[in-house]
Amino acid sequence: MTATGPFRRRHRLLDEADFRHVFQQADPPRSSDAYLTLLARPDNGLDHPRLGLAIGRKVTPRAVGRNRIKRVVRESFRAEQSRMPPVDVVVLARPAAAAADNATLRASLARHWKRLRQRCEQSSSSSSGSTATS
Repeated sequence: MTATGPFRRRHRLLDEADFRHVFQQADPPRSSDAYLTLLARPDNGLDHPRLGLAIGRKVTPRAVGRNRIKRVVRESFRAEQSRMPPVDVVVLARPAAAAADNATLRASLARHWKRLRQRCEQSSSSSSGSTATS
């Protein structure tokens, strides 16, 4: 898996309000496993997806461990972003992610990106279908 370029500022969730929009949804599209939880906010009003990372000290107390997880997530996101709809995604790590190797995290992320794409497409088609009938 190769990244397609730098992780630019326009592809990041930068402030508290950006994260709040994702967390405060009633039922956000999500994907979870033993290592990571991804929450999404479909239709972010932009023409590209954005990524936010929430990797806390409870996951691993050492910065080097948190930074490794963040690096793997960013690399995976850059490789997938051309296939993603315009969505805001927040990645939350679980303690098992600290013990997992990079290949395991990449495989987990590949499954998550696929699930989120499907769930975001379903939520956008169901919302557009409900507006068409109204």
